[in-house]
This record gives sequence, structure tokens and C-alpha cells, in this order.
Amino acid sequence: MPPADDTTYEIRTATPEDTGLVEALDGSFTTATVFQVETAGNGFTLREIAVDPPLTKVFPEDEDVSADEGDQELQGDRTFLAVAPDGSLAGFVSVAYARWNRRLTIEDIEVAPDHRGRGVGRALMSRAEEFAREHGAGHIWLEVTNINAPAIHAYHRMGFALCGLDTSLYEFTASAGEYALYLIKPCRGANRD
Repeated sequence: MPPADDTTYEIRTATPEDTGLVEALDGSFTTATVFQVETAGNGFTLREIAVDPPLTKVFPEDEDVSADEGDQELQGDRTFLAVAPDGSLAGFVSVAYARWNRRLTIEDIEVAPDHRGRGVGRALMSRAEEFAREHGAGHIWLEVTNINAPAIHAYHRMGFALCGLDTSLYEFTASAGEYALYLIKPCRGANRD
């Protein structure tokens, strides 16, 4: 796998024709550590612990509940793609902007296994941040499962900080037993509409 400098990815806005590529992307991950959530009183702590054997997570397919492309533009929703030089989809980030609280939410970000460790996630997040600034977002917010230690570490390196926890978000899903961690990052240089 070549280092990030040897590969140039095109970051572009997704079109309706890209839907199949996005849906087919393998967003699974394998990790040798997870973050254990320990609650006490009115707070909680996170402790990274080893898991043996390493844990592999394959996300279940979502039902298609997205709006059509025209509605997305009006609502401030976008999907940005990272396309490899060979034309394959290396990753994507889907975002939604809420004007009332000036929050850009990272709805989903996935990088194909063969393209991980090459800066694709960071490039996609940079494009999401640029979109946030264009819309006047005050902060960027995301949710991640406590067992996705690789993503949590990546988000921290990108400047995100823990801001909340939901112990019941995944309760009636295939991810029951996991906890939702919420991370936030200020959006500096935002246009103020």
C-alpha cells in the first residue's frame, strides 16, 4: 500500500448515479481495542481495552430513507466522494447542515479497506469542513460506536472532542450493547449568514 503522498484522490460531490457505488462500499472494520464505557453517578469514563481475538464489525444495510437530490440541496445535505486515480470509489462522507443551530452533522463516513491509512478520511473530512464553513456552521458533530477505536482515534487526531454519550441509541438494533459516543469540533472561519 503506497503512502498518502503517492496517491491523489479526486474529492467531488456525489450524483444520483453514484448511489450504487456508495451503497456497495465496504465500511466494515477490525480492531484489537474498544472503548469500554463505565458509568458512575452523573458521569462516565472511557477506558480503552484490548479484545482478543480482534473484533470485526460489519454494519447492517440501512433502508433507503434519503431525500432526492433536489431536496438534499435545499436542506444542506451532501455526499462527497473520494475517487482513486483508477476511478474506483475510495470513500465517502455524507453530511447534513441544520441552519437553526448552525450544526453540520457527519451522517456517515466510510473509507474502503484498500484505501485506509492514505489520508482519504482526512481529505473527506476536510471537504466536509469546507462545506460547513460555506454554510456558516459553528461546529461539526458526529456519532460513533464505542467499539470503533480506529475511528475514535482518527477523529481525535482531526481535532474532535468527546461531548456526549447515549447508552440506548443502538438498543433495538444489531448493535445492541454498544454505546453511541458524540464528538464535536468547532468550525473556525465560518461565514456568518
